[in-house]
Amino acid sequence: EKTALPIWIGLVEASAIATELEKISLSRPMTHDLMMEAFRVLGAKVEKVTVSDLCDNTFYAQVHLSRGKETWVLDSRPSDALALALRSGAPILVSDKVVEKSRRIDLSQAEDGKSQEQRWTEILENLSPEDFGKYKM
Repeated sequence: EKTALPIWIGLVEASAIATELEKISLSRPMTHDLMMEAFRVLGAKVEKVTVSDLCDNTFYAQVHLSRGKETWVLDSRPSDALALALRSGAPILVSDKVVEKSRRIDLSQAEDGKSQEQRWTEILENLSPEDFGKYKM
């Protein structure tokens, strides 16, 4: 069974993910590129990222690093964790409790009888490029 986990992120965060997905080369490193270079210089490897919790409609993530036998777990915003996972080729994991909590949110019904999924579909289908303001990729 495939499961989608929608996480609302900002335009800058989406840009950091999109540039890696699209393999867009920029003239200067973005923050996540700088972090990956710092990890490389320090001999650390991104082992995996996890979306570990969902509280009050806010997702929490962790970046798992290793160097030899040493390991570290860094608290992270999901968008940053995903950007690092994409740059490092590390797996992206979501805890079962996050999937379950997100399903409960998705199944909630509004007073108008529409599910959250239906409401978001309407919002996203009605967006225009002008809704995103002056920012461009």
